Amino acid sequence: MTDLKDPENTIIITLKDGPVVIELLPAVAPKHSERMKELARAGAYDNVAFHRVIEGFMAQTGDVENANMEKGYNARRAGTGGSSLPDLPAEFSKLPHDRGTLGAARSQNPNSANSQFFINFKDNHFLNGQYTVYGRVISGMEHVDKIARGEPPVNPDRMISVRVAADV
Repeated sequence: MTDLKDPENTIIITLKDGPVVIELLPAVAPKHSERMKELARAGAYDNVAFHRVIEGFMAQTGDVENANMEKGYNARRAGTGGSSLPDLPAEFSKLPHDRGTLGAARSQNPNSANSQFFINFKDNHFLNGQYTVYGRVISGMEHVDKIARGEPPVNPDRMISVRVAADV
């Protein structure tokens, strides 16, 4: 991990199959990047399920309110919650939703992103300009590809831990 160019803006998500290293993009989406670091540092993402995983599309997670598999997991409500922090304004950019990019999940209101995010399994350019891109997988995408599919998955995978690389 010593070759990371910006450990303060790098997230390490530990999955069952191995680590996923994500480069945050604070120059493009500063509020979303900061939120992910804040929740990671609080341990809020630890044990949170991937509650919506669609083959050929994306894997969604980050519902810290309803999807913690160690604290009150509720499969029916997973994906409906966020965090205790206020929602974020959209930070749309020209960055495309390519394979491995991190997008902010939200409701129909563009300014409703909070804690949930998704990782694109493939280029999903139909999302461009509609969802904030604020990171990209720089290693470990093969582990993301192995996340259990379903809406919700019968046996969901989880983020075992989520850390800011500078803190590891």
